[in-house]
Amino acid sequence: MSEEVTGPDVAATPQGTDSAQPAPPADAGAAGPADAGDKAGDGDVLDVAVEVEGPAARVAALEAALAKAEQEKKDNWDKLLRTAADLENHRRRAKRDLDDARAESKTRVLKEMLPVVDNLERALQHAEDASKGAAADAGAILDGIRLVLRQFTHAFERCDVTAVEAQGAAFDPNVHEAISQQETDAQPAGTVVTVLQRGYKLGDRLLRPSLVVVAKAPPGGARPAADAADESRS
Repeated sequence: MSEEVTGPDVAATPQGTDSAQPAPPADAGAAGPADAGDKAGDGDVLDVAVEVEGPAARVAALEAALAKAEQEKKDNWDKLLRTAADLENHRRRAKRDLDDARAESKTRVLKEMLPVVDNLERALQHAEDASKGAAADAGAILDGIRLVLRQFTHAFERCDVTAVEAQGAAFDPNVHEAISQQETDAQPAGTVVTVLQRGYKLGDRLLRPSLVVVAKAPPGGARPAADAADESRS
């Protein structure tokens, strides 16, 4: 005879046990912890990729900048070498041009002087020949010397060399050099009375001053006009 489960026995079953709990919905598994873990894993991979790509890009940029700096350094060094070579070539050309100009100047002057030397040799030969004869022609010798001196003067003029005029002029320390003084009433004090050696100029530049003797007022004589004018102004 079978036993029949009565109602009170069923009600006596404890509530809240696992067997009494409802099954989770089918969609709950899709949003479970496993899916959350997958999403978190994908984010970590992206962050790592960004972190890896960032330093690599910076390294590549630094390498490119370094290569550019190296190329600029090489270009600047090449420019410096070319500039130094051009400067050295210019210095050599300038020195060569200066040497050529000096040689040309000396050559021009010497060519002007050679005919004068030739005439001096002829005059000397003529004087020697005349001295061996009965009587020396002093007039011819003097004329020859004057001719040579005139030729010298013309050669100097072609070289832009002119004589400093000093005889009878007022003493000028810029172009005259006083050797001594001479007391005289014939000329005012401070006037050149004798030229011992003529001075010369090359263009506006003084080659050498004239050696002169300057007039000096005798004791009790007239004073120089310049001194008298200074005293009257004072």
